[in-house]
Amino acid sequence: MTEVSQITAPSGVAVDFGGTKISATRLVNGAPQDSLKVATDGTASAAEQVAAICDLLDQLALQPQEVVGVALAGRVDREGCWHALNTETLSDVQAVPLRAMLSERLARPVAVQNDAVAAAIGEYHFGAGQGCRDFAFLTVSTGVGGGLVLDGRPVISARGLAGHVGFTTSTLGDRRCGTGRMNTVESRASGRAIAHYAAEMGQDGLTAKDVFEAHLAGKDWASELIATSAQAVAELIGNLTSLLDLDRVAIGGSIGMAEGYLDQVRAHLAAEPAIFRPDVVPVALRAEAAHVGVLTLR
Repeated sequence: MTEVSQITAPSGVAVDFGGTKISATRLVNGAPQDSLKVATDGTASAAEQVAAICDLLDQLALQPQEVVGVALAGRVDREGCWHALNTETLSDVQAVPLRAMLSERLARPVAVQNDAVAAAIGEYHFGAGQGCRDFAFLTVSTGVGGGLVLDGRPVISARGLAGHVGFTTSTLGDRRCGTGRMNTVESRASGRAIAHYAAEMGQDGLTAKDVFEAHLAGKDWASELIATSAQAVAELIGNLTSLLDLDRVAIGGSIGMAEGYLDQVRAHLAAEPAIFRPDVVPVALRAEAAHVGVLTLR
């Protein structure tokens, strides 16, 4: 585990590189001032992905004195190298020395970290994790990710794998996910999974957002898919709590924050014995959690 060296509200420019979009935000004392975003091209080369990050920073008119942090989908190891875990999300990112590349290109030190780990740090210090010691952040979006803060310290491992809770197995899983593992939480609960199972039901060409809208419109097939996703996440929370004795879990992401989803997770979790039911809350910082967290690491 690594101590967070700074817990005052950060200032600087942060990039959040996710499975569907890349956003860059200027923060002043933790408050967003300017923000830009573009769609992620999951098939782009590593060099093109780095160029996309730098283009956003250029568009925000990055200043020489500003600190920079980058939060990313995938593993970030202790040397600052970036590795995709799910090749369905990023197909050509392996062992990219991102911290060194960006630090040289931008002529300053650049913090790089997994996006969910960064979001966990942001939420722990400035959002939904305040006041507890053992905390997990879960994002349910294109994929399922997580970050952990235990005994007040973020869990950051040498290979950058710690916190990738979406790649643990689920009793509801029945297929291989993009990591090569079978029956993972991500392969059952994520936005990509929801779209996959919708197509299996004959609902071709729909996104997870489309499925959620169908669920809210009362379509039984869509409600079944959303309920299964929420059940898989509830099972994950129970499993994590049995291992880590969590006080609180905050849920974010486009699906995690969608109307009624958190209530479904709580309802499924209620079937667990009380000791396996931590406090489950929505994220407080929403889309800014990773931005705040990665700059806190600076």
